[in-house]
Amino acid sequence: MSGSLAPGLARQSMHQSRANSVVSAKYLFQASPGIQTGLLHVKYPSKFGEKYSKGRARVAKRPGRIMSPVVVPLAVLTTNPVSGQNAWKFNIDGNSDAEVIVTSAFGGTSFQIDIQVTNSSNSLTLHWGGIRGGQNNWILPSRRPHGTKVYKNKALRTPFAKSGSKSFVKIEVDDPAIKAIEFLIVDEPQNKWFKCNGGNFHVPLPQQETLSSNVSVPEDLVQIQAFLRWERKGKQMYTPEQEKASEEYEAARAELLHEISRGITIDKLRERFAKSDEQSKTREARSKTHEASVPEKKSKIPDDLVQIQAYIRWEKAGKPNYSPEQQLVKLISSEFEEARKDLQNELDKGSSLEEIRKKITKGDIQLKVSKQKKRRTVERIQRKKRDLMQLLNKHTARIVEEQSFIASEAPTAIQLFSKSKEEQDGDAILNKKVFKLGDKELLALVTKPHGKTKVYLVTNLLGPLTLHWALSKNAGEWQVPPKSVLPHGSVLLGGACETEFIENYLNDYPEKVQSLEIEINEDSYVGIPFVLKSGENWIKNGGSDFYVDFSIEPKKRSKETGGGKGTAKALLEKIAELEPEAQKSFMHRFNIAADLMEWARDAGELGIAGILVWMRFMATRQLIWNKNYNVKPREISKAQDRLTDLLQNIYKRSPQHREFLRLIMSTVGRGGEGDVGQRIRDEILVIQRKNDCKGGMMEEWHQKLHNNTSPDDVVICQAVHSGADLESAIANCMGYKAEGEGFMVGVSINPISGLPSGYPGLLEFVLDHVEDKNVEPLLEGLLEAREELRPLLLSSHDRLKDLLFLDIALDSTVRTAIERGYEELNDAGPEKIIYFISLVLENLVLSSDNNEDLIYCLKTGCFRRHLDRTGGANWTQDINLEPILYRKIERILGWSHALNMLKSKDEHWALYAKSVLDRTRLALSSKSEHYQRVLQPSAEYLGSLLGVDEWAVSIFTEEIIRAGSAASLSSLLNRIDPVLRKTANLGSWQIISPVEVVGHVVVVDELLSVQNKSYGQPTILVAKSVKGEEEIPDGTVAVLTPDMPDVLSHVSVRARNSKVCFATCFDENILNDIRAKQGKFLCIKPISADIVYSEVKDGGWSGENSVDSRQDTGTPSLTLVQKKFCGRYAISSEEFTNEMVGAKSRNISYLKGKVPSWVGIPTSVALPFGVFEKVLSDGTNKAVADSIESLKKRLEKGDFNVLGEIRSRVLDLISPTPLLSIGLFYAVTALDHKSHGWQQVVLGVVVCLSQVEQLKQKMQNSGMPWPGDEGEQRWEQAWTAIKKVWASKWNERAYFSTRKVKLNHDYLCMAVLVQEIINADYAFVIHTSNPSSGDSSEIYAEVVRGLGETLVGAYPGRALSFVCKKNDLNSPKVLGYPSKPIGLFIKRSIIFRSDSNGEDLEGYAGAGLYDSVPMDEEEKIVLDYSTDPLVTDKKFRHSILSSIARAGHAIEELYGSPQDIEGVVRDGKIFVVQTRPQM
Repeated sequence: MSGSLAPGLARQSMHQSRANSVVSAKYLFQASPGIQTGLLHVKYPSKFGEKYSKGRARVAKRPGRIMSPVVVPLAVLTTNPVSGQNAWKFNIDGNSDAEVIVTSAFGGTSFQIDIQVTNSSNSLTLHWGGIRGGQNNWILPSRRPHGTKVYKNKALRTPFAKSGSKSFVKIEVDDPAIKAIEFLIVDEPQNKWFKCNGGNFHVPLPQQETLSSNVSVPEDLVQIQAFLRWERKGKQMYTPEQEKASEEYEAARAELLHEISRGITIDKLRERFAKSDEQSKTREARSKTHEASVPEKKSKIPDDLVQIQAYIRWEKAGKPNYSPEQQLVKLISSEFEEARKDLQNELDKGSSLEEIRKKITKGDIQLKVSKQKKRRTVERIQRKKRDLMQLLNKHTARIVEEQSFIASEAPTAIQLFSKSKEEQDGDAILNKKVFKLGDKELLALVTKPHGKTKVYLVTNLLGPLTLHWALSKNAGEWQVPPKSVLPHGSVLLGGACETEFIENYLNDYPEKVQSLEIEINEDSYVGIPFVLKSGENWIKNGGSDFYVDFSIEPKKRSKETGGGKGTAKALLEKIAELEPEAQKSFMHRFNIAADLMEWARDAGELGIAGILVWMRFMATRQLIWNKNYNVKPREISKAQDRLTDLLQNIYKRSPQHREFLRLIMSTVGRGGEGDVGQRIRDEILVIQRKNDCKGGMMEEWHQKLHNNTSPDDVVICQAVHSGADLESAIANCMGYKAEGEGFMVGVSINPISGLPSGYPGLLEFVLDHVEDKNVEPLLEGLLEAREELRPLLLSSHDRLKDLLFLDIALDSTVRTAIERGYEELNDAGPEKIIYFISLVLENLVLSSDNNEDLIYCLKTGCFRRHLDRTGGANWTQDINLEPILYRKIERILGWSHALNMLKSKDEHWALYAKSVLDRTRLALSSKSEHYQRVLQPSAEYLGSLLGVDEWAVSIFTEEIIRAGSAASLSSLLNRIDPVLRKTANLGSWQIISPVEVVGHVVVVDELLSVQNKSYGQPTILVAKSVKGEEEIPDGTVAVLTPDMPDVLSHVSVRARNSKVCFATCFDENILNDIRAKQGKFLCIKPISADIVYSEVKDGGWSGENSVDSRQDTGTPSLTLVQKKFCGRYAISSEEFTNEMVGAKSRNISYLKGKVPSWVGIPTSVALPFGVFEKVLSDGTNKAVADSIESLKKRLEKGDFNVLGEIRSRVLDLISPTPLLSIGLFYAVTALDHKSHGWQQVVLGVVVCLSQVEQLKQKMQNSGMPWPGDEGEQRWEQAWTAIKKVWASKWNERAYFSTRKVKLNHDYLCMAVLVQEIINADYAFVIHTSNPSSGDSSEIYAEVVRGLGETLVGAYPGRALSFVCKKNDLNSPKVLGYPSKPIGLFIKRSIIFRSDSNGEDLEGYAGAGLYDSVPMDEEEKIVLDYSTDPLVTDKKFRHSILSSIARAGHAIEELYGSPQDIEGVVRDGKIFVVQTRPQM
């Protein structure tokens, strides 16, 4: 804000008493920047003064700055005056000196007293006051240094500021009545008073200079100078005793006279104050006119009422900002006068001044004020053009094994004692508290097993020790315990009892401890008070009795918490141990948290999560904030600073933890108002819980306000929209200290260096628009501010903490603004909603550690404004606040491809936007799952230790997510989703397997969790999660899910093959309605792209869909023929036969030379049937074979857990000689030729190696690399991959599938097809007959980036899908654009594909059950579709999709039946890697 009414108000109020004012003057005045220059001229008479004056010279460059010392002191003794009129030096306590410098300004009417103490401690305070002429009693000056407190209304106490070994304090005195100051120096913690020879230090102030009496100063200048004096004194409200208007006025006159005596003319003074002689004359004229025009009657109105009324008028006018010229000229004569007229009208109506005062406080005075628009910099900023990839963070937190950082900390004897008692009493813990006894400890543990209260006390303090104790029925009282509870040997003494501690050892632990136990059968006692007696010494708890509470609810460590699994368990248990101490005050809690931060950092992400959970429990009032402990605010602030400093340092060193560190800082707060925003949001969550609100935070809260406003709402309602925390954070960073509200201007204190050029203007824009109803310009400004700030957050800035709190405040304001803007989206078109989505997504990117996926969502799905091509901070005016879409498009960067398509009337724009929406949802889901995985176990375990309410624990992570940008983004996605589905004609369902069914509704979280289950009646499963690789349980007739498995995924194929209805539902309301029918029978009927469902009453279904009838008709009679080893370990594709390999290998061999020349077929070799069994039977693997045989017997008995063990044992197989690397030949022939039998050994090896050479030769002849040529390690990689293919015979999905159709699992044989991996640009799967519609005239295909495993495996997201009519293969129609976030890529390598005899069976979908394993690990790449020509280039997409469709049609014609085809695209060329009959 640039100005106010202040000078004018000051002119007319300096001579009036403010005794009866109901509003503090700090709310009425604000200084004009135009008149805050050149006020002080300071001379320093010593070296210390010269040094200090240089600092003041620097300060003078920032007008109006007030140095604000902070607390830190020291003190000593005695005095020793030094020569010099204005300087004194005192020796206090040996090596410490106190030096006092007095400097004057304005002819002695204003003084500065600088006091410096050398070699000081950290806890000094100045105890001081002023002395009037001829008096001895102290008066309390109204102008006081920062941090000064009034002591018993008799003195002031100001803390010293510490710098190195010196402590400083500065006092400014401008009361002409004060002739001297007196002081003492106090060291409060040590209770030391440092005096001057037993009395007060006395510092006389120099006498005022005598000025010429024939010089006069115009009264208007005196009035302005009087206002400046009031401002310099901190704009304080005076009591009648403090205020002497005439003295203040005369002091101002004296200062100006002093300036004139130094040669400054009155014109210069006017120029300084008003910037022009003409304005000064105008002001004088207006002032004289005003004085002449004020009726005598008006003087009856006290000026304090006029000031208040002027303030009310300013508020009613919309709190406008005024220029300095307006303040000094227009407003003084008009606004002040209008306020007086308002009050005069009330007097004329017969109201008394007292009645007017009452009316004014209620706002009942009638006034005519036209609301003025705030003077703003611009109406809308222009965003700078940036590369979004500069926002990329790829920091992934590591999970640290707990042993790595706590192994060195062996449990103490006291901890072992506690653990044994907790286990003994079943963890029914009432209280656990540790007291410090010097360097020793006393543990008090209270349990309640079987209804009996037990108190255990144990200490490592040795020697005779007595417990002097009682019991309490009211907390803290001493009542004699009944004899029934006295431990053996106890003695009753009046109102207490004494019991001796007993020495003991624990499990041969070398440290001895002493303990005792008290058992209490009555429930009427609430605690135990006690003291200790060691010899003749009494031991207390910091001067008070020890006390242990019984009334706390039992803290049972629920088995559901997993015993701390998935947490930094030791850290959480330490937090729980220290919680009783932390409950004393925020100071204790923050200091304890600071002590634990390094431990948390060393524990990795789980350690940081533990601190976050603890601080969040505190912030949401689940933990006690203060428990009968008095602590000073500055002590809390010091502890808070210590903790946030540590958080700042970890933020610098550990970028992988920054996201959680920001959350911790938002719960701790910066102090002052800096954490208001987050705490308001936390309060809203509390209100929502009370009112059972489950949806969007701010939206539902606002709805609740309309329906049912509670007292809680009233307290926070105004604060929610005020942006007070943002203003505080901005003021702190920009170097302004808020001195009030309304017109109050800031005072420069310590601005942050290195801020971007134009940044203050950007923040001013944000503050100007923070309450706007139209939030779009505000959001743009907030995000631009965050983008500009980001480089500083990544640096080691010396004030990083303040920058972080500013960024947190900006982030919080974005969330509040977007939630406030929901209303304006109700009737908005899709382009505006998508723009809002992009803004919130950008905000989430700026707040996330691992944000690569979010950035690609932003790049492909949104648009942003940017600055003009000059790239500068060009703040331009955009008159149109609601520009149409095309105006926006002209000014954007990275704008949505969907909106480009919309502009060109491309019918696919909604399809594309839907794919971006789906990917964004997946990114949010991934983020939510990460939070749940990392935070929720810690919340549950720590919550159980601290006795936190179960409901607060259960929704802990949910509330953190709901309080962030992710929840706002999710809400916006829900708004646009139905619009996109309607536009793209997607409906509410995607039907993967269209089968009409009747079944019993069962709701499950994951299909995977029930895939091995058998349902006894036809069952409709509603599964929240379906990944794509699961089996469908027996008895299931339908699977409905909100998840998005590919149409050609394994589970989709199994559903179609088993005649199970399978569909994805996009409408959460529909799905919730079906979930609500759990336990009832529904009829599910797919119709086109929709599903119709209806409830079937008991007896209303015929049973034709029963499990037995479906199994009788749907399950074929299948028989496996056991294959035998053919005597060969490797064969080429020309040798593939039915007896040696499966259909996968034979089909690929059949295609060679028969498909069109533009379709590539990779060359292949194979390890035929029986090789696995041959290797297993080799003598070198006898132990493995025996183990597998034993495990198979357990499997036959129904122990399915052994499947994983069998796979593990297969990986232990040793390669027999024929499969060993050629390197073995050299090892054998290196044997000593003289050794017995060496010729036979070498001959035998050579015979075997001829077959290895054959495998090598076959692979090389087909153009495939031989792994052994690259070294033994490469062969080991290949050998491991082969074993993994064999082991997949026992994966759960395959085993239960064969078991379901009653195949003899022992007869299942596994050949291995070996192919060189084509480093694909794209992979595809084709079904030459549309599987969803059953239309045999239509080809259906799906395409993904990279390798095809993301298409057929359990990878989230959708592939690009399309259909193509066989009679028009040049016209593919896209059904959906890709949303898969991950692509798999690999260097030149070999893949070993499973090829079982189970894949040859007609009517059984055995394909995809077993694993194909590449020799090298694939690289996971986060996909950027904004650079993918398949998405962005229409011609390229048409060419590729048409080629895929033609290849599929050619292969179908070759076989004469529908085919399921897999292939890849490399440099535009189509390769087919396998085909099989379509199921």
